[in-house]
Amino acid sequence: MASRKTSGKKKRLIRSSRQTRWAPFWVVPKILGMRRAAKVHPGRFTSRKRSWKRTRIKA
Repeated sequence: MASRKTSGKKKRLIRSSRQTRWAPFWVVPKILGMRRAAKVHPGRFTSRKRSWKRTRIKA
């Protein structure tokens, strides 16, 4: 990748990095309730499942 990126490409990369973050800790009990919250990982509720190693971004 080029060392100097255009602003449009930066925006797309920033957006895709936000999509792969874990959900906040309070989302799990809100969705599932307090009983199941301890057994579920917050990564289950992210919008996109993507890893830098597995999947490339078409930015």
